[in-house]
Amino acid sequence: MEKQALKYFLFTTIFLSQMASAQWVRDTEVTSSRENIYALPEAQWKDTVMAGRKHALFYPVTVTGLLIPYGPMKTFFNSAENDPVRALLFRLAQVVTPFKSMAEVFGWLGLHNYPEVDDERNPNPFPALSAKEKELPMGATLLQSHGKPGMTFSCATCHSADLFGVKVLGLTNRFPRANDFFHEGSRVAPYINSFLFKDLLKSSEEDRLMFIDSKEAIRYVGTKPPVALGLDTSLAQVAMSLSRRAQDAYSTRTPDSYKHPRPNKLEKMVADSKPAVWWNLKYKNRWLSDGSIVSGNPVHTNFLWNEIGRGTDLKSLEKWLLDNDSKIRELTAAVFASKPPRYEKFFGVNALDIDKAKRGQKHFQQACARCHGTYTKGWELPEAGTLPDEELIQNAGFTYHKKTPVRDVGTDPGRYLGMREFADALNSLQISKSIGTVVEPQKGYVPPPLDGIWARWPYFHNNSVPNLCALLTKASQRPANYWAGKAANKETDFDQDCVGYPLNEKTPVAWKKNKDLFYDTTKEGMHNTGHDEGIFLKDGIELFSVSEKSELIEFLKTL
Repeated sequence: MEKQALKYFLFTTIFLSQMASAQWVRDTEVTSSRENIYALPEAQWKDTVMAGRKHALFYPVTVTGLLIPYGPMKTFFNSAENDPVRALLFRLAQVVTPFKSMAEVFGWLGLHNYPEVDDERNPNPFPALSAKEKELPMGATLLQSHGKPGMTFSCATCHSADLFGVKVLGLTNRFPRANDFFHEGSRVAPYINSFLFKDLLKSSEEDRLMFIDSKEAIRYVGTKPPVALGLDTSLAQVAMSLSRRAQDAYSTRTPDSYKHPRPNKLEKMVADSKPAVWWNLKYKNRWLSDGSIVSGNPVHTNFLWNEIGRGTDLKSLEKWLLDNDSKIRELTAAVFASKPPRYEKFFGVNALDIDKAKRGQKHFQQACARCHGTYTKGWELPEAGTLPDEELIQNAGFTYHKKTPVRDVGTDPGRYLGMREFADALNSLQISKSIGTVVEPQKGYVPPPLDGIWARWPYFHNNSVPNLCALLTKASQRPANYWAGKAANKETDFDQDCVGYPLNEKTPVAWKKNKDLFYDTTKEGMHNTGHDEGIFLKDGIELFSVSEKSELIEFLKTL
């Protein structure tokens, strides 16, 4: 015990001393791109990034609290729809399921299959994977518990997307349902006796023990489904899960704490937001869309919040972080090395009007640059006259704020208001202190760099704006609702002129048949207000004409 205590003391001392001169200290100025966050030699950096991408695909935290026994689950979902065992289990759980196979479960979860061959349009190539590793879709991870495989979800569940057939790691998944899955699990698991689980599904004793562990962990998980498909309720899940634990340094799990959870406003308050893209992190020193993490490695914080939301014992998690610093560094390197997909790789250089984009750059500098940063384009270089069009449209330089700003421009405040409801509880945890994470609620949101903005629709932190035409419109005149859909066909599922979802008669008929794809901005937390007065408007009068807005959008396509 003394050796272990000394090990923890040395870890904390060394780690915090390293932080004092590293990237994760509060208000450390960012003076240049940190694509190579640890300044590694190129060959080592590339190997580290690939190792990190593998951690993004396959969740590395082996002490995670919630694992679903994979064998029994596969048996259950692959059984016949009228199977009496299946019917009995769902009668016991008082729920019904539309799924007829594991493939349908994964499809509902929004997970994407691995590409057979990596596409050259993918800016973040996949690591080499075996056929066995590709059996499950991206994000689904099997970890061993009691000698049997249990399923959980990795970073790629929410941070990977299928962009017109190209799988892009680091891009927002438009339709993640991991929160819904945990919510349904919290409703179902308590009603199923472990021995009945074992007997009905012909499971092993090891599977039963894993199921018991997960039933125990899920007692300490507070869940709620998102208000709209495409949004994420992790903020609420962390807050509500903390309220089910004791108020000590490690937020200990106790029978009394889960039986008598403390009330939290996020049980009813809507603070949903979409998963963020990764490639912006290299420019920032505050994390999350609301900039509330002012100190600490965002990967550390992500693991901490994930595991609070999975009912994990925090002492076990702290030990895992101590023993797996190399994995943290690898994943951090991969996230910071991420790049956005390029518009011309999907639509061709000829799809861009360079002269029009040049005019749009002037509008950008007038209305956008002071918050979102200044881009230098290839067409501004001294040698521009000798460059082909493909090089003229590239970003030759970018200047962002040395200290990441937070601006309140009138957008829906639900997300940043929600952060207030559990920041103190997070900061009081010993593990937060050990990893140097500090959370301070901000008023407003970070105006992010706009790299790859063309691929990030729908817009705003809450997905309330379907395309750039709507974003550049006075808030009172933006669409009150719209239909979302997969980015499967670039001709029908994407409006190239407006960059984003096609609206009204252009909306694919199939989307309108699925009520889950309907987005209503009149609901709490889903408002499309703000980001107009003082930016595109002055005293309610628009600063740009229709043609000038089109020029600005043309420029944004090149970022």
